[in-house]
Amino acid sequence: MVVIAIKEEASPEIESRGATSVHWLSLGELSKLIETFQREGVRRAVMAGQVKHKQIFSAIRPDWRMAKLLLSLTMRNTDSLLGAVAKVLAEEGIALENSTGLLEPLLAKPGTLTRRAPTEQERKNIDYGRVVARQLAQHDIGQTVVIAETACVAVEAMEGTDATIERAGRIMGSLHGDASTLSRALTVVKIAKPNQDMRFDVPVIGVKTIGVMQAAGATCLALDAGKCLLLDGDKILDAANVAGVAVVADMA
Repeated sequence: MVVIAIKEEASPEIESRGATSVHWLSLGELSKLIETFQREGVRRAVMAGQVKHKQIFSAIRPDWRMAKLLLSLTMRNTDSLLGAVAKVLAEEGIALENSTGLLEPLLAKPGTLTRRAPTEQERKNIDYGRVVARQLAQHDIGQTVVIAETACVAVEAMEGTDATIERAGRIMGSLHGDASTLSRALTVVKIAKPNQDMRFDVPVIGVKTIGVMQAAGATCLALDAGKCLLLDGDKILDAANVAGVAVVADMA
């Protein structure tokens, strides 16, 4: 197994995970990525982990090939950028495989995954949140919305799921008035995109997300069954049960 580790994102621990070789590249070094794959005889590759979308606008310097690719895009959303990278790799004889191919057991299964099922109000939040999230996902803006009392409190853009939940918690925490008039409990809805490309940007939840939800006052998490990875497996559901958070996965 050959690993290309992105300098701006990957953990040094990857060096000790049993790869035949590990090559550290900057996010903008597309030519070097292809040259390394070809030198190593790589013909099939899998994207693993996260590259934050905001990195596109950071101080990373693209090489000529990446610069040409970026200039060719009419939109710089995740699907456009990663889809273009996948196309370039394919042209060089390198097939990008589904990122969940070896992670099937970690995909959310349909139904209520925790001991507690969503309440009637949480289910209303989920139904409304899915409508909102589907509209956002069509434009590849984000995958997560946070709802309270069937009102949209926060939507995800470049900041990521956890930051979106934290922002929703701050918004609700800043409100004053009689708490019994309107429930402050938040419901988090995270969905896949329409025609989700399983090669990249598949929705992911980890144990950390449950902690962020608890701190923000979120009591329910809704996912797309079969299209969202529970990265830490049963540890996520154990943490949710301890926190009293309901986790449910519905078919898209």
